[in-house]
Amino acid sequence: MTEEGVVAVQDFNLDIKDKEFIVLVGPSGCGKSTTLRMVAGLEEITDGELFIDGKKMNDVEPKDRDIAMVFQSYALYPHMTVRENLEFPLKLRKMPKDEINRKVDQAAEILGITQYLDRKPKALSGGQRQRVAIGRAIVREPKVLLMDEPLSNLDAKLRNQMRAELIKLRQGINTTFMYVTHDQTEAMTLGDRIVIMKDGVVQQIGTPQEVFDHPVNLFVAGFIGMPQMNFFDAELIENAGKYQVEVEGIKVELSEEKEKNLAAKGVKSQKVTLGIRPEHISLAKPGSQSVTGMIEVSEMMGSAIHLHATAAGKDTIIIVQTMDLNGKNLSDLSIGKEVSFTFRGSEVHVFDQNGFNLEV
Repeated sequence: MTEEGVVAVQDFNLDIKDKEFIVLVGPSGCGKSTTLRMVAGLEEITDGELFIDGKKMNDVEPKDRDIAMVFQSYALYPHMTVRENLEFPLKLRKMPKDEINRKVDQAAEILGITQYLDRKPKALSGGQRQRVAIGRAIVREPKVLLMDEPLSNLDAKLRNQMRAELIKLRQGINTTFMYVTHDQTEAMTLGDRIVIMKDGVVQQIGTPQEVFDHPVNLFVAGFIGMPQMNFFDAELIENAGKYQVEVEGIKVELSEEKEKNLAAKGVKSQKVTLGIRPEHISLAKPGSQSVTGMIEVSEMMGSAIHLHATAAGKDTIIIVQTMDLNGKNLSDLSIGKEVSFTFRGSEVHVFDQNGFNLEV
């Protein structure tokens, strides 16, 4: 897909199963909305083919693609009531009045907006308006429902609530979803599979669990997971099919599964980037078998403390559950104090100098 000579999306190959909920996720400008707009027919596909239900759609008008789209901005008609907004796409299809009523009432009930049917959009909250926008899309019973950052205008609490509503909603709707977001929490909770994009290129496609447990490269590893994964400069040491990683002089043996994957690929000793999630770091006693850092920020999150420390020359985030402080006092974890930690060889990710995960 090119736009004014710029390739916005390239080498995008994806086979979406019927009734699947696919989420496109990535930072701003990565090409996810452009991809959605190409499926909708709002952007021209300059190279490649789009099939919906086995039919090639490249040159089919948007209105004839049997898709519906929900935008970030709701795009409701302000002079119409909620009922009239929901009826509008059905009236365009010259559907009988009693069938229109049945479909509108059914959609309103699924979305919990029955009591607002006679109101105008300006009398509704952001969350209610978004439900109406979704309702207007689902009354048509499209083959594909496209959603472009539909929750990004809502505040955090409402966004969480609407996310739960969407999960319930998809159980009641017999359609295929393509959903675009830059919010990885939305991607992880909503998607059957997620497509992670960067600079118009697909980085990884997989279930939320697959991309969390087995990120293919540094970008995916750093993008998926909150707070984000820590990265350290390290050495991978191979000896007769056995593998260790060394950070700041401490050596940790990798798990059997990781050793097997590395040995199968014939990976040799080399400089690597070691990735460790904040929740997989454990506090330890100072000594030769722990990495030591200096606490710069300590955030109390109720059941956990998020420590931001400088360790091994890197900014490091450590999540400490308050229930397992290993005999430490909270005052030991305050700003300016030293903190020592370690990690298990089963929970690290080993990336080569080009940023690719050596185990995947």
